[in-house]
Amino acid sequence: MRILITGHNGFIGSNLLKQLSVDQAGVFIKIEKDFLNQGDWKKRLSDHVNDVDIIFHIGAISDTSLQSSTEMLLYNYVFSKELFDLAQKYKKKVIYSSSAACYGGGDGIPNNIYGWSKLLAEQYGMVKCDEFVALRYFNVYGPGENHKGKMSSVALQSWNGEINKLFPKNPKRDFVYIDDIISANIHAINSPKGVYEVGSGEARTFEDVLVNMNLPYKYYSEDKIPEWYQFYTKSDDSKWLPGWKPRYKLEDGIRKYKEYLNE
Repeated sequence: MRILITGHNGFIGSNLLKQLSVDQAGVFIKIEKDFLNQGDWKKRLSDHVNDVDIIFHIGAISDTSLQSSTEMLLYNYVFSKELFDLAQKYKKKVIYSSSAACYGGGDGIPNNIYGWSKLLAEQYGMVKCDEFVALRYFNVYGPGENHKGKMSSVALQSWNGEINKLFPKNPKRDFVYIDDIISANIHAINSPKGVYEVGSGEARTFEDVLVNMNLPYKYYSEDKIPEWYQFYTKSDDSKWLPGWKPRYKLEDGIRKYKEYLNE
């Protein structure tokens, strides 16, 4: 099997490439961010897509604080649109890394440019491609995220001493371990077209994360909570890939992550 992976050097892409290299006797074509700066990228992309069996489109700008809509949409929408057009032209299946940021504050309206860029690409792929799976990831953590800085998980940032204060009122998130993200991507190879959620199916507090990391914490005052702040996320198991379910509860994922970090 010949496999095209965008974002293969990133958090999710590098983990997927590692697992696919074990599971699949494949040939991998890898595309990273600077691909768009290397001349006639559309022609080269067309050649790559024509030459593979399946596409994992993972690469994207993931900085949710980026305010440049031009840069965000170029990498997260314009490139995606071109890739999906070619996938349809050459009849290739796309597995697209989307995001729970598409939901915004829970009303289905993204509350930042990143969320809009992912939603627009997801919608275009669903309309354009006959074979298309979008995976909406919730809060991912695990090995391989060291380069993400302020976009890394609260688990890693707290471990590095960058977070020791939390918002009060016990906001909750669906924290999903990287191995479950990778298993969902591989499972999607044989899944029907659709938009699916990928999470642990549990809403847990940030306190739960730090307690399991064996790290202390204290609180900001309530007036520091932004008006737009989202207090609750949880993936809906009825929206998971048919036949897939996560393996890791928070305690299990944090335990495995700590083993990695302690190395």
